[in-house]
Amino acid sequence: MSKKLSDDMIIDELTLDESALLDELLSELGESRRRFIGQSSTGVLSALVLEFLAKRNAYAAPVEHSLAPAADENAVKVAFRVNGIDKSVAVDSRMTLLDALRERLTLTGPKKGCDHGQCGACTVIIDGRRVLSCLTLTAQCEGKDVTTIEGIAKGETLHPMQTAFIKHDGFQCGFCTPGQICSAVALLQEAKNGELSYASTDFRQKPHSLTLSDDELRERMSGNLCRCGAYPNIVDAIREVHTGKPSDPLGQRDGEQGGNDHAAV
Repeated sequence: MSKKLSDDMIIDELTLDESALLDELLSELGESRRRFIGQSSTGVLSALVLEFLAKRNAYAAPVEHSLAPAADENAVKVAFRVNGIDKSVAVDSRMTLLDALRERLTLTGPKKGCDHGQCGACTVIIDGRRVLSCLTLTAQCEGKDVTTIEGIAKGETLHPMQTAFIKHDGFQCGFCTPGQICSAVALLQEAKNGELSYASTDFRQKPHSLTLSDDELRERMSGNLCRCGAYPNIVDAIREVHTGKPSDPLGQRDGEQGGNDHAAV
């Protein structure tokens, strides 16, 4: 194969962009294109072109691109009530309530934890019932009443459950706390409605307000995980609000005195 034919093959293997950049590179180096190609391989040429392009981009002035936000696909308009205030949002029909609350309404109390409905950090209350907002579509909330942790308190007055969590240190890092409190508040309403759980013992009783044992509280809160392990304190806080009696973690629990040894010291 003649050397000219070999050089022509190398040139043909370069892309149009690489060829143009090569000409620009050689003009700066003062080299002959044919002579330079004759002494190089395709791989070497491509590497040189890429290196030259990278250097040129590094010295180039930055160009700002203002891109308009992409329009929502399958957009739907949802009107609902959030923390006592009427809201109307236009969202993608597939957007979850959690994302709508955090990204569109800037209510960052509900936390995005597992995003699979397993940790409970995103728990909110819809029409009095606790739900996992990461598994609930915003479009499903049309006309509904949504309460997040931001709406639990009454102005500057904390909800009794919030006060109890503070008193009993029912949180550590605090990430799961909004979901824990929302779940606990709804749990108390379930007990008032006489709703049974897996831990309930009498399934024949007529619906009436239930007095929940610690086992019942643990079962009903089992969908809310706490990586810090504040579970005993959480149970103490919920029990105090549920019974209306001050709860001493070293004292009375489920009708049994647990603090005798401590008191005798």
